[in-house]
Amino acid sequence: MVQDPFAADASGRPSEPRPGAFEELRVDQQLCLALQTSDSLVTRLYRTMLDPLDLTHPQYLVLISLWQESGRASMGDLRRLLCMDTGAITPLVKRMEGKGLLLRSRDGQDERRVWVELTAKGWSLREQALEARRTVVRQLPLTDSQIIALRSELQAMNQTLLALLETR
Repeated sequence: MVQDPFAADASGRPSEPRPGAFEELRVDQQLCLALQTSDSLVTRLYRTMLDPLDLTHPQYLVLISLWQESGRASMGDLRRLLCMDTGAITPLVKRMEGKGLLLRSRDGQDERRVWVELTAKGWSLREQALEARRTVVRQLPLTDSQIIALRSELQAMNQTLLALLETR
């Protein structure tokens, strides 16, 4: 039988919880907070490098996705590559189109499909973006092998969580 950590004493007031009863609820024990904090801090590092390029971190991710896909991808492909929902990716791509970084066009065979293609301006940022990434990576307190291992663990976790959420 598990003892109630807040069992009342004779006066009816809750007693002090037994030592360690709620240790796992400490803020410093939360994986979600550690991940969120790391995401925020790395994104802030990127911001210092991307601001001169007039790019946000999400715009940078769209660009590197398109560079990876030889400059052209469907909105659905971008959404899957970046794990973004339609409500987030569509305004992001529209803003980038407004900046002249890419063009959107409807598929000739399937009007539901929208293609995104880099412009010359979008391609022109590739070298500067690579240097921005290298600068950020150099500032991380991790070795190359630690970065590879961490990324691999996170990607495996993300795949498992996506599969779990798809079954709900």
